[in-house]
Amino acid sequence: MILVTGANGQLDSATLAALHSRGAFATGGSRAPSDGMRRLDFDDPAGIDLTGVSTLVLISAGYAEDDQVIGRHAAVLDAAVRDGVRHVVYTSLTGAGDHLAFALAHRATEQLVRACGLPWTILRNGLYAELFGGLLMWADHGVEVAFGDGALAAVPRADLADAAAIIAADPAHHNGRTYDLTGTPITAAQVADRLGVPHRTIGVGEYRGRLLDEMPELLPFQPPMLVSIATGIRHGERYNRILAEGLLYACTWLSEDQRREALAVWNIHYNYHSAPWHNRRSTAGIPATRWGN
Repeated sequence: MILVTGANGQLDSATLAALHSRGAFATGGSRAPSDGMRRLDFDDPAGIDLTGVSTLVLISAGYAEDDQVIGRHAAVLDAAVRDGVRHVVYTSLTGAGDHLAFALAHRATEQLVRACGLPWTILRNGLYAELFGGLLMWADHGVEVAFGDGALAAVPRADLADAAAIIAADPAHHNGRTYDLTGTPITAAQVADRLGVPHRTIGVGEYRGRLLDEMPELLPFQPPMLVSIATGIRHGERYNRILAEGLLYACTWLSEDQRREALAVWNIHYNYHSAPWHNRRSTAGIPATRWGN
């Protein structure tokens, strides 16, 4: 049996639905389970029951501070080992997102997954396309954003759910693999043009102030997380290139041409814009999602 954690969430429920559409024997786990689901509360380690589960799809429990998230993931992985789970699929964060405020919890969990002793597959998901749209700030004159001219290779949740379902249904072929799943890069200006509305860039400081002043419902950890997304989109490509240049100048090359060729290859790999499965159609029929490993 396949079990998808947090099955009342958006990615979680979409993954479970994708599994069911393929005829997979799958159920969900949640602290408030619906009919037919299993109760699964990561904050109650002693009560986590994964008996009878062959493949665990661990959807990141990222709606908390890092220490709490990592502790939750550690608890469910301990239960997976104890209860005889045979494969773990973990939904992580794309490698190009290492500079985001919430990346550490994902990378720490990846280490836990690799060290737990069970067969594993890690899906490094790009940021949700729905989140990108949700971060646009509407004003009377149009759209205001702190993204500048930066582009985000966002992915619809449905595509990520399909990818997770494909792998969870036949995990043996993906054992020990890490896949980056990203979409076609898009800018806020392109979104505004598509909507036919004006677009204005605001500063990161102004964006932070609006989050703090106009959205009191946000939890304490959320404004820094959202600001890191904004500045990551705004400066991400420049950051990647500066980092690449620094690493490559520290190496010994036989010629400048060799160094430049290595830089080009490194940038392509880092940004996952030309991955081995780039532009291939997966068995789920999701050609817009880019897979890299």
